[in-house]
Amino acid sequence: MPPMNIIYIHSHDTGRYIQPYGHAVPAPNIQKLAEQGVLFRQAFCAGPTCSASRAALLTGQCAHSAGMIGLAHRGFSLKDYNQHIVHTLKKAGYHSVLCGMQHEIGFSRNPDALAKLGYHERLDAGDNMAAGVAGAAHQWLKKSPKQPFFLSVGFTETHRDFPPAGPFEDERYTLPPAPLPDTPETRRDMAEFKITARRFDSAVGFVMGALDDTGLAQNTLVICTTDHGIAFPGMKCNLTDHGIGVMLIMRGPRGFAGGKVIDGMVSQIDVFPTICELLGLSRPAWLRGKSIMPLITGQSQDVNDEIFSEVTYHAAYEPMRAVRTKRWKYIRRFGGRTAPVLPNCDDSLSKTLWMDNGWRNRQLPHEQLFDLVFDPNETANLAGDPAYSKPLAEMSKRLDDWMKRTDDPLLKGEPVPAPAGSQVNDPDGISPREPAKTIGE
Repeated sequence: MPPMNIIYIHSHDTGRYIQPYGHAVPAPNIQKLAEQGVLFRQAFCAGPTCSASRAALLTGQCAHSAGMIGLAHRGFSLKDYNQHIVHTLKKAGYHSVLCGMQHEIGFSRNPDALAKLGYHERLDAGDNMAAGVAGAAHQWLKKSPKQPFFLSVGFTETHRDFPPAGPFEDERYTLPPAPLPDTPETRRDMAEFKITARRFDSAVGFVMGALDDTGLAQNTLVICTTDHGIAFPGMKCNLTDHGIGVMLIMRGPRGFAGGKVIDGMVSQIDVFPTICELLGLSRPAWLRGKSIMPLITGQSQDVNDEIFSEVTYHAAYEPMRAVRTKRWKYIRRFGGRTAPVLPNCDDSLSKTLWMDNGWRNRQLPHEQLFDLVFDPNETANLAGDPAYSKPLAEMSKRLDDWMKRTDDPLLKGEPVPAPAGSQVNDPDGISPREPAKTIGE
């Protein structure tokens, strides 16, 4: 059997708000991909911020172990770029190509940045928007590329800012996401999100069409995912499932077919070790994730009894950690802050609604415990209820043990320092677009 090609398709800020996950966000091409492949209902990112989640997926370890505790374009970086999956695949003879969006290094297009990430070439897509990126990837695939290859296809969609809603996204008949009230503002916001989701889906269809036309689909593993939850209040940059729940669809040979739907919990850090097993590669020593192949072969219903996620920096410093099992979610905040960190929420109609109704004065607890069976939207904090002292203690210990195993920088004291030259907003600000402080100046 010839070596398997890999296409890593990734969007920005989509969460699970897409058709194959049951939401009224039409995505016929992604739906088709799911029906041909495997969909993971309980997939999670290792950090609901852009660079942290991608760094974790592409290095197979938690974000702070990888070193990505903030945003790459704001001056944060990996500890060791040789841990990026592209370097491992290069050693195995893979030709690696970057098309469109990446967020593991600053948005530089210079050759040094490309070499640091490990890619052999970058395709000229004009920008990182879906139409241009899909067009460049489509053309490259049609040119009978050297095999085996690893092709990263990254779209800016569904990141804000959104375009105005059109005739196919009628805000009058749109349901806002779960954490938000049903109002004209939130309906319009969600209708505009659907436009970018439609563009994302069309781009996926164009790339898949090239695979079909060239016959490459038979020997190509497609990994279609996103970085974290959608950019609405209480979602992106939050450790509830609204923030860490992600779409993950994989299609290809060796079991990734047939429209399977898997309910076992998986983390994006499990992708790298899965690829190693599929390709017969030795596991690099730094990998923390687990191969999901037992789920694919049916040998097991679960590979993880716990998953972890984290935030340290986004636009501003907001240290928090979480552990999730099938039944429980435990979130712990650090630093003693009780007020919302508003710069860590993108500006939007929905954010303005929350602000106008006193969001700035809401109080955030140090600890949160949620029963995911009876409270799947994570609204009733049980951490202060003596009846739940046992699961609270158990989940707290799980988190403590993980922080020690992974040498979490929070254990060394606070605040966790940002690198010199990085850009960080004031936590007491309002918008991520406000002037940021340069660390060291």
